[in-house]
Amino acid sequence: MKKENNTDKITRKDAIKKMGKYAALTAAGTFLILNPLKAQSASPPDPGGNPFG
Repeated sequence: MKKENNTDKITRKDAIKKMGKYAALTAAGTFLILNPLKAQSASPPDPGGNPFG
């Protein structure tokens, strides 16, 4: 029987650390992108006005 010697395997502890960093970064990025107050203030004004007014 051959013994496997993979050096690209990581421990469970390392995997949890990497996932925690990714989750924190994703949450922060999502909050910044989808923040409704900033999105509303950054949107362009209505180009045609109110056609029924």
